[in-house]
Amino acid sequence: MTAPTTHLSPALTAATTGRVLRQLRHDHRTMAMLLVLPSLLLGLLYLIWSDLPAPPGQPSTFDRVGLTMLGILPFVVMFLVTSIAMLRERTSGTLERLLTTPLSRPDLLLGYGTAFGLAAALQATVTVTVATTLYDLDVAGPPWAVVLIAVVNAVLGVALGLLASAFARTEFQAVQFMPVVVLPQFFLCGLLVPREQMPGWLQAVSDVLPLTYAVDGLQELGRSAEPTGRMWVDVAVVAGAALVALALAAATLRRRTS
Repeated sequence: MTAPTTHLSPALTAATTGRVLRQLRHDHRTMAMLLVLPSLLLGLLYLIWSDLPAPPGQPSTFDRVGLTMLGILPFVVMFLVTSIAMLRERTSGTLERLLTTPLSRPDLLLGYGTAFGLAAALQATVTVTVATTLYDLDVAGPPWAVVLIAVVNAVLGVALGLLASAFARTEFQAVQFMPVVVLPQFFLCGLLVPREQMPGWLQAVSDVLPLTYAVDGLQELGRSAEPTGRMWVDVAVVAGAALVALALAAATLRRRTS
């Protein structure tokens, strides 16, 4: 059997991207989950918090939490969808057949990342549009910057989903990785408790979790009418973490589930 190549081919990456996009277009349930679910969950938060009074001069609970959820929800949804999609490629034997062709692991994973990244861009655009119009979410910063952070965070979810799929043998196991990968980041990102109020060792753990920087970047947009230097640093950290996760996924990718 021919060993898979490791070089990157733009043509093969583009072909993989097109194949994954075609699969997504014909999977109506997955598309509904990608495009509709985040807006519905955000709407639930709106109904819970819309009537809660806010202290004078302070943003409402929905404006404060809803803004950060615009980054967290795409991250969670894309992690779940991607990890299961890649696992299906292995269990169905599709991955085994693909890697006997000139398609390399980097081609495959970059193609997946690009396809789901495009889906994430559409998802983020829909969710931010619904939040700022239908739910009247008040954001000080420009909407395009909110979409940018949501997309980068969703791509991080894609990369971590691809990495987690390498260690799962069944779809149930892939889902089990979600609390391991997602919940610690959710608890320590500064949304539930300000990070400066955490014990020092928990702050140190929070400092190395990429979701922390996504939330910080969105909070910057909640305070400033223009993107700040700190926001751009946060975006760069999250994007760097996504690239590292993709590289690790390429190194650990297996052809089939044994």
